[in-house]
Amino acid sequence: MPSNAERARRIVIERPGGYEALRLVEGEVPAPRPGELRLRVAACGVNYADGIIRMGLYESAKRLHGYPITPGFEVAGVVDALGEGVEGWRVGDRVIGLTLFGGYASHLCLPADRVFALPPRLSFEQGAALPTVFLTAWFMAHRQVHPEPGERWLVHSAAGGVGSALLQLARLAGVEATGVVGAAHKVEAAKAMGARHAIVRGEGDWVAAARALAPSGYHAVFDANGVATLAGSWSLLAPMGKLAVYGFASMLPKDGRVNWLRLAWDWWRTPRFNPLEMTSTNRSVLAANLSFLSAEAPLLRRGMLWLLERFADGRLQPLPVAAFPLLDAAQAHRRIESGQSVGKLVLIP
Repeated sequence: MPSNAERARRIVIERPGGYEALRLVEGEVPAPRPGELRLRVAACGVNYADGIIRMGLYESAKRLHGYPITPGFEVAGVVDALGEGVEGWRVGDRVIGLTLFGGYASHLCLPADRVFALPPRLSFEQGAALPTVFLTAWFMAHRQVHPEPGERWLVHSAAGGVGSALLQLARLAGVEATGVVGAAHKVEAAKAMGARHAIVRGEGDWVAAARALAPSGYHAVFDANGVATLAGSWSLLAPMGKLAVYGFASMLPKDGRVNWLRLAWDWWRTPRFNPLEMTSTNRSVLAANLSFLSAEAPLLRRGMLWLLERFADGRLQPLPVAAFPLLDAAQAHRRIESGQSVGKLVLIP
C-alpha cells in the first residue's frame, strides 16, 4: 500500500506537439474502483503509436479520449491494491496490464479482465514490451491471414516490435518468412527472431530482391511503412495473397514535428487499391489498429492467454528491450522515431 507521502507520477500531453509536449506531473495515488486492481508499475511499454499520439495524428486518441492524454498501451508491475469484488489476485502478484492510453504512469488502476499473470521467466521490462506488438501480430496472423505450413511471408520493419513478433509467429506456424529491415545492423536481429532471409531496404532494389527469393509471390506481406513500400508490397503478392497494413511510418517525421505539406503529398501518393483488380487476382488488403479493438476485449483476452502460454513454455521469446527513465520519455520517442531501434523500448517509473 502507498504511504501517505507517496505521489503518483505520469506523463501528460496537454496538446499535440513535439518532444517538449511530454510533461511529467505528480498527483494522488489512484484508488481502485469495484472490479479494478491497482498496479504499482515497474515498466511501461513504448510504441511508435505513442509518438503519433503526441503529434496529434492518432485517430483513436482523438476519437476515443481527447487531450490532455497520457500515452501508453501496456505496463508490467505488481498488484498494489484490490477493488471491491476482485477475486483471484493478491497484493504483490507480478502482472501485465493492457491499457487504452494511460500507461506512462507509476500507478494505474485497471479492470481485472485487462490484467494477466506475468510468466515467471519474463522480467518486468520484457513483460511490458509484450502486449501491444504481439497482440497486433497475433490479430493479423491468426484472425486475418490464417497461416498454413509452407507458406511464404514478407515482413517489413522486421527488427521492430510487431515485425519481430510476426517472425516468431511465422516460425511457430511453419511459415517461411523473409524480413525487410531499414539498416544493415538490423539483419541479425531479424534472423534471430525467425527470418529465413533478410533484405536491407536501402541497399539496392528491395522489390527485386524479394521477388528473387519468392518468384511465385508471397502469401502475405505485412507493411507498416505506408507510401514508401505499399505499391511494391502489393506487387509481390501471390494469387490469393494478403497485404496486411498496420502503420504508415515513412509518412511521419523523424524530428518529432509534423510537416503538413509533406504529409499531404504522401497521402496523395498513397496507393488506392482497385476492387476490380483485387477480384480478378484474388488478392486482398487487410488492416489492423489494436486501439480500435477495445470493444473486442474478450477476443484480445483470448489472444493474450494464447501468447502467454507460449511465452511461459519458451515457444515464444521476449524481444530485446532498451529502458529509459519515465522522465526521459522524450528521449525514448526520439529513439523509436529515428528508425534505428531494435526490438522494444520501455520506460521505468
